[in-house]
Amino acid sequence: MTIATRPTDMDPRRLATAIRLRAVRMVAPQGFGYLGQALSAAEQVAAVFAVLRFGVDRLVCSPGHYVIAPFAAAGELGLIDDDVLATYGGNGAVVEAIGTERSPVLDYTCGSLGQGLSAAAGFALSDRMRGRDGRVFALVSDGELQEGQVWEAAMFAGHHRLDRLTVLLDANNSQVDGPVDSITTIEPIAEKWRAFGWHAVDLDGHDVAAVAEALEEAGRDTARPAVLVCRTSTVHGLRCLPPDADGHFIKLPPELAEAAVAELTEELESFR
Repeated sequence: MTIATRPTDMDPRRLATAIRLRAVRMVAPQGFGYLGQALSAAEQVAAVFAVLRFGVDRLVCSPGHYVIAPFAAAGELGLIDDDVLATYGGNGAVVEAIGTERSPVLDYTCGSLGQGLSAAAGFALSDRMRGRDGRVFALVSDGELQEGQVWEAAMFAGHHRLDRLTVLLDANNSQVDGPVDSITTIEPIAEKWRAFGWHAVDLDGHDVAAVAEALEEAGRDTARPAVLVCRTSTVHGLRCLPPDADGHFIKLPPELAEAAVAELTEELESFR
């Protein structure tokens, strides 16, 4: 495992594309996997990695199957070696398809949904009590809002005014059973968080500049925790995907993987 410092000239737009490309290459050997989560969260993860101070700030990934995106970002930045990343999803791999307590780079992740915000709030309170300056970033999915523990943690964080805690909520309206809004009504999302004492913004989660600006604004709010409700799609950024692609668990046969790699490679080269 290689540890590297974050480049000061990182372009979050380029990193988001690189995350998608690496995620495709990670999923391609199995022919299926949690590619959709990387497609929907790429800009959020890129924006966080652009400001994350390794060894100072903390990164929590609540939905364990979302780890593909932080892993891809870490590979791009040299935090995970390419040979390790190539084992993604394999038996005994360090970089598992669903994160565990052994997952690299992340400070906490969990297989069961709904638990990550509790850990993030605990980190934020602990850091305050110990006089640490770090921020805590938590990746949370909209499907998790059906879990009561999320709202207990939100209430706790709001009560304690954990201003160093920022949640990036990936609102892609996708879960294994189908569209989230067909399973449970979770709207209005931002208003609910505000009712718990949070600074809440609703934005286009694929606009990396908007996400970065919202993260900066959240860092300036010293009175309360913040949540970024990022509206996204699990098929964003790949025109070659078929119209009926299941964004939650995308099938990626060899010919489609090849087309996806070609598309994203061309886009990545446009940043040079």
